[in-house]
This record gives sequence, structure tokens and C-alpha cells, in this order.
Amino acid sequence: MTQNKIWLSSPHMGDTEQLYIQEAFASNWIAPLGPNVDGFEASLESYLEEGVFVGALSSGTSGIHLGLILLGVSKEDEVVVQTHTHNASVNPILYQGATPVFIDSEQQTWNLCPVALEQAIQDRISKGKKPKAIIAVHLYGVPYQIEAVRAVADKYQIPILEDSAEALGSAYKGQKCGTFGDIGVLSFNGNKIITTSGGGAIVTKTAAQKEKAVFYATQSRDAAPHYQHSEIGYNYRMSNICAGIGRGQMKVLDQHVALRRALHDFYVTLFATIEGVEVFSTPNDDYFANYWLTAITLDATKTNGITRETLRLAFEAANIESRPLWKPMHLQPIFERYPYYGSNVAETLFDNGLCLPSGSNLTDHDRDRIAAVIKSVFNLT
Repeated sequence: MTQNKIWLSSPHMGDTEQLYIQEAFASNWIAPLGPNVDGFEASLESYLEEGVFVGALSSGTSGIHLGLILLGVSKEDEVVVQTHTHNASVNPILYQGATPVFIDSEQQTWNLCPVALEQAIQDRISKGKKPKAIIAVHLYGVPYQIEAVRAVADKYQIPILEDSAEALGSAYKGQKCGTFGDIGVLSFNGNKIITTSGGGAIVTKTAAQKEKAVFYATQSRDAAPHYQHSEIGYNYRMSNICAGIGRGQMKVLDQHVALRRALHDFYVTLFATIEGVEVFSTPNDDYFANYWLTAITLDATKTNGITRETLRLAFEAANIESRPLWKPMHLQPIFERYPYYGSNVAETLFDNGLCLPSGSNLTDHDRDRIAAVIKSVFNLT
């Protein structure tokens, strides 16, 4: 008999989401505005601290798009972005008619390499193309090298668009991810640390920036009694229903972070005696990761030939979802013609890395099934 599927990262509801949804139905707030939208934004602003302003949107991708617009990115501009990421970090660059310039990862955080970043900026400037923005991503909930990346950005006076889609609840030196960039972006997709079924947010430093982002997100409707538009706009605002789910999810956010961190510890213990397998972890105590996904790398020269595919297929046979790390964007067919700077860190991570089931709703039985597969693959008793 086939056992239920264990997903990589499935939604995990609390006890209050339906109450907010029922309130929305009862009051007929079935629209991309309303009390839940306002309340969700206020909860996020309070959680993130740092005096930021949050606009709730239909997706994290829309947040990146609006962030690029607010930073003045337009046709024929260049935007530097790490190659080891999801394509949602990159697609909005093309929406604006701009050019992505891809940067390799570094080994400590798997994120944007500050050395390759500066090399790229210098080379682009020498070619008469100073980048208009830097998109830095916190992969799998592990913060990028905040200070080193900021130092490069400030040196060349290039703003940072912080893609914190995977890192709500993560922090660096006590400051929450999503607040380090000139503009930040969050995601509440169904597989994220908390979800609104689909959704995201833009995080700004000023009320005026948030107001402008919301203006763009609501079709850029001018202040007039009729529908009048002087700028291109988008249908990017979050609905009051989805925001109601978000308000309920905010009440369990810290619990979800704690559960995912505990699951990361479970994997660290499980692989502790297996030579050739490294569990991706923060480099030091300055970094606090939500460990949205726990990931590993396998060195086949030390695992008797066991590769990431060996383990992935064993999980698949047991009806357990796992997934290779993000394939570098500069290796993707749609992006391979764009500039790339660095060596082969991101490519090596993709070849050898695997994301493990990391949901905050995994049961003891689920963990037993996961452990059984790992022990079988590595011939552990």
C-alpha cells in the first residue's frame, strides 16, 4: 500500500486563518483592499521593526518588479543578480527591458559573492554600463553576506533590492531579513514559511515609497472621480481574503521558524556520521536562519559513489519529495546569453546539492520514513 506523499514544503495552517476569512465574507470585503490587507501589513511592519513600510501584493515576483520600477530600472539598464536563485528573482529585470548580469555564489552562505560582485561592477563600468541595481537573495533562509555586499553597493552607489522571499524570520545580528536592502521583497507562496496561498510584499524605507508601490499595484489609477491613468500600472495588490490567511499565519510564524530549525537539527544529527555529506548551515552566530529548506551537498568521492540523484531517486521511490538546488540562471536556456562573473561555485552546488523535506508540519512518522530512506541508501544500521 502506497504511503501518503511527504512534500518538500507544504502549507501549514494555524487556528485563526478561517476567522479572518469569515470576517471578510461577513463584511463583504471581497476585494484587493480591506481590513485584512491593512492588518496584515501592520503585523508585518511590527514584526520586521526598523521603521519599515509594507505593501501587500499578489506575489513576491510582483514585489521585485515594483522594486525595480521604484529604483528607476528601465529599458537597456543592467541589473546585477546572483545566478543561484529562482527565476522569479530575474524575470522582472526582463519585464523592464533591462539586462541581467549574473554573479556566482560564495561557499559560506551560497549567496551573492562580494568579490565577483565587485569584479562585475568594475567590468560593466569599464564597458560604459554601470549597473542600476543589485538583487541579493537569502537562499533557503540563510542571509547573504550583509556587510560585504553593502560595502560594495555603497562604494559604487548602487541600490540593493533584497529578495527575502525565502527568509521571513531569518536575521543577521538581530536585524530581520527584508530590512537590509534599499527595498525588500517577501513571498507568501504556498511553500513558504507562512503562506497566503499566493502572495508577497514589498518592504520600503519610506511611506512615500510604499504609497507609490501601491499606486502601481492598483493599475496606477490617478486621483479622479473617473478612471484616469497617467502611468503604466499593474494588477498586483493582495486580496482581502488572502490577507486574512496571512493575518492568521503571522500568529504562528515564530512557531513555524522554530519547527523548521528543529528539523534542520534533525538532519544535522542524522548525517553527522556519514562521510561526504554536508548539511548547509549558517557560518556563525551572527546569522540566524529560518532554514526554510534544509539542503545538503554530497561528495561522491567520499560517499562510495552515492550522489544527490541516488538519494533523490530513493526518496522518490518512497513517495517523498526532495529537489536539486536551484539550477544557476546563467545555465538556463532563457538566460544563457547574458553576462556572467565568477567561477563554478553555483554550478557545483547544483550538481551536488539536494533540498530535503522541510515542512513545519512533518510528523514523527514522516521523520521516521525520511530517516529510513537515508539509512538504507547509506547502509546504516
